[in-house]
Amino acid sequence: MRILLLDIETSPNVAHVWGIWQQNVGLSQLLESSYTMCYSAKWLGEKQIYFDSVQKSTPKSMLDGIHGLISEADAVVHYNGTKFDMPTLNKEFLIHKMNPPPPIKQIDLLRVVKSQFRFPSNKLDYVAQRLGLGKKQAHEGHILWVKCMNNDKKAWKIMEEYNIQDVVLLEKLYNKLLPWIKQPLNLAIMKDRNGFVCPTCAKPNLISKGFRYTTTGAYQRYQCKACGAYSTDTRSLIPHSKLKHLA
Repeated sequence: MRILLLDIETSPNVAHVWGIWQQNVGLSQLLESSYTMCYSAKWLGEKQIYFDSVQKSTPKSMLDGIHGLISEADAVVHYNGTKFDMPTLNKEFLIHKMNPPPPIKQIDLLRVVKSQFRFPSNKLDYVAQRLGLGKKQAHEGHILWVKCMNNDKKAWKIMEEYNIQDVVLLEKLYNKLLPWIKQPLNLAIMKDRNGFVCPTCAKPNLISKGFRYTTTGAYQRYQCKACGAYSTDTRSLIPHSKLKHLA
């Protein structure tokens, strides 16, 4: 199974406004709508990092590249990508008359952070630094996006480094949060010579760790020594014939 780590950067909307506080911008004031400027992606556990932008390629060619990667993936990992990255890319695919990519599982690490922990800030930069994973690439702020929109080559170099660093942090955070993530993929369907593997990380390092009891039986619980995630055997320890007798 292949898991893709993905991050995109988009341009700001450009509009005529009468003020700078609590403004309602009408469509007639909109000069240019936001578009995908670049993307960075890598396969989990692999070294190569993919990057492309509207500065290096045509918008259609850039989108073809990320569309192809998504189409190969069994799952995509992102940070707030459920609400932002993926819908933004889908809009771009539609505008450029491209077919939708195949349905894939999504692992949104922002949702994991919000649901499982209580950090003072849920921003990727803060969470990564708090966990000792590194930090985002420093830049000059909004003006960097403006310079890139004006095709400033030095600005684009910084943007590339910034985009790539986000994916590097994303992978580190994914590996750190692994036992806390409710995985949409069951990697235990991958067997090795020694039997079943951990459904979370696919490593054969399972140890018995108590039981899970339901109204239909008792099931052996395991914990992975590699990633720390828990899993449960699908076979009840109570024979089916005895369950019928007890019922």
